[in-house]
Amino acid sequence: MRIVDLLKKEAVVLNAEVSTKEQMLDLLVDLHKEVGNIKDKAAFKAGIMKRESEGPTAIAEGICIPHSKNEAVINPGIAAITVPSGVDCAALDGEPSNLFFMIAAPAEGSDVHLEALSRLSTILMDPAFREKLLSAKEVDAFLAAIDEKETEKYGEEDKAAQTAEAPAKKAGYQVLAVTACPTGIAHTYMAAEALEEKGKELGISIKVETNGSGGAKNVLTQEEIDACDGIIIAADKNVEMARFDGKPVIKVKVSDGIHKSQELIERAVKGDGPIYHHEGGKAASTASEGDESFGRQIYKHLMNGVSNMLPFVIGGGILIAIAFLLDDYSIDPSNFGMNTPMAAFFKTAGGVAFNFMLPILAGFIAMSIADRPGLMVGFAGGAIASAGTTFASCFNSDITVISGGFLGALFAGFLAGYLVLALEKITEKMPSSMDGLRPMLIYPVAGLLLISVIMFAINPFFSWLNQLLADALNSLSGANSILLGLIIGGMMSIDMGGPFNKAAYVFGTASLAYQTDAGYMIMAAVMVGGMVPPIAIAIASWVFKNKFTDNDRKTAPVNAIMGLCFISEAAIPYAAGDPLHVIPSCVIGSAVAGALSMAFKCTLMAPHGGIFVFPVVGNPLMYIIALAIGSIVGAVMLGLLRKPVESK
Repeated sequence: MRIVDLLKKEAVVLNAEVSTKEQMLDLLVDLHKEVGNIKDKAAFKAGIMKRESEGPTAIAEGICIPHSKNEAVINPGIAAITVPSGVDCAALDGEPSNLFFMIAAPAEGSDVHLEALSRLSTILMDPAFREKLLSAKEVDAFLAAIDEKETEKYGEEDKAAQTAEAPAKKAGYQVLAVTACPTGIAHTYMAAEALEEKGKELGISIKVETNGSGGAKNVLTQEEIDACDGIIIAADKNVEMARFDGKPVIKVKVSDGIHKSQELIERAVKGDGPIYHHEGGKAASTASEGDESFGRQIYKHLMNGVSNMLPFVIGGGILIAIAFLLDDYSIDPSNFGMNTPMAAFFKTAGGVAFNFMLPILAGFIAMSIADRPGLMVGFAGGAIASAGTTFASCFNSDITVISGGFLGALFAGFLAGYLVLALEKITEKMPSSMDGLRPMLIYPVAGLLLISVIMFAINPFFSWLNQLLADALNSLSGANSILLGLIIGGMMSIDMGGPFNKAAYVFGTASLAYQTDAGYMIMAAVMVGGMVPPIAIAIASWVFKNKFTDNDRKTAPVNAIMGLCFISEAAIPYAAGDPLHVIPSCVIGSAVAGALSMAFKCTLMAPHGGIFVFPVVGNPLMYIIALAIGSIVGAVMLGLLRKPVESK
């Protein structure tokens, strides 16, 4: 293995300000830790000191090469510093040392440290080369000098070794990737497919783990992780990161996995990504958040809550809708949904799941922020917001409480997460013997007390705000409701799975919490708006055949089916290839469908499902008409805007 393969840029310090051997060794050990070569500084330092006790590693001519084959080493590597003023390291010639290379080698495996030691000792015998290293002003120049000298001395030998190793390398994966999106339905698998196809095209072996709605599939093994050159995390929600400790990790949005697959793979195969350092308390995260904007972090935490909440809303909403289908309204209009035994069963079962909606939302937002310790505190905060409990209602049972609703639970989730992080910070200097007590006693008890005090105090505001929004929704009628349907329907097609789409979808899902016809109408408009793009594109490809390629027309049936299943992302490849024509057409078609759905007063109690939940849609015939008209409008507009394929 070449020296330049073991020596990372971040592991080099020029003109280091150290004056003793102890300071020199500490700095080099720190550099190894920073680039992810070692997992335990103390254990590695002990190995270095043991080797030093056996005899000095300062050989002569200003050269010092401390080294250790050690259990604490994750990846073989070298750290280097220059100290022009010199450090007394008891060298054989009695002179101070000024060029330091520390070699770290894993306890198991080949004697890479001996090979590196041999190469370094050999090339450093050249006085001109040593002077070139000491006079280097920048790290890039330092590394370039080593590369040049090593190639000059070992070029033919390295070329032969690479040829011999080539077949073995193909047996593993050069690049690994993980894809995940909040709902885990479309983006997750589209990104995986894009990365796999681009890997084949580039001749780079790649394995992609998908974290979809059905759980993790094609899971990466630790052996594959240890052997790969780089890792891509294309995710908009948390994934398990501890396993990637010490590896170069490139972290991007899931949409970048679709649109920038070549760039990501080329970077990963070169190891061109920051070294991931795992923080012990977090089992799942999206790598270091230091390079994420605050808005991006908030979006990620919110989507983690929404994605975990959806199964409760979908399952509960559909069962409640079935209860209304089975019930007899004439028996007791005021108790509709509970008049017959069968209806009462479905309504009760659905209500149990549906009532978990807000606590689950808050709990998983908090868990995204503070990992497992945040879950209980967030769940409790969401339950308090949902119940609308206040200090006044605790002391006087006659006071009527009003739920803090979706916004109250949202606030509780973020508050709980950051409260737990604060508790972790406050208690981090407690004796290590109490580490087991922190997550099992201190975080849940102190967290519950704090979230209860704050939510009891602030719930009156969220109750007022929730009631205000409920009144506003209930007052929607005529032109106002149609305009709202037009806006949220159009938003579903602006970026098809992006922030605009998610904002409209979260608004629709939040409206379900009010359990009013107005909220159900909003959800219906949101879903029909999201169904239009793939269907409109499919219709356009059938009607305007000269404006689409043969491949476009062949995939049209699949596109239409995905649209009927409410998978808007099926339109993304078309939108990416022709955004100026596809996106405006889809937005207008979706806006028309959303407006018509509101005008026809169509309702929907489930936030997902496409045609499979049409039986529980209120006013289903007009809902189908709204979908058909919106899709046709989008298709016609797209057909008129696009130029024939031949003239492109």
